[in-house]
Amino acid sequence: MTKKTKLTADEHADLGRQLAVMRDELSRIQVQLSGAYAQTGPAALPMRKVIAARTALDAARSALENALFQEYPGSATTVYYPHPEDRVAFA
Repeated sequence: MTKKTKLTADEHADLGRQLAVMRDELSRIQVQLSGAYAQTGPAALPMRKVIAARTALDAARSALENALFQEYPGSATTVYYPHPEDRVAFA
């Protein structure tokens, strides 16, 4: 079995910024859907799925932050939760 190479601190930082942007976009989509469709019933299913995706993304970010702290003790606490001005846009 081949040993896996863990992410570098820089790779964690890049991934953290990308995941933060993804979360922001999911939140924006949730707001858009909540203004366009019912909050309950079958019409709310797309919004509930977006909320579930954002919740799963939040859990992944938390787990990755835990891995970062185990691999690089003393790491910045803003790696997976960067300030808005530190986030990157991606296409």
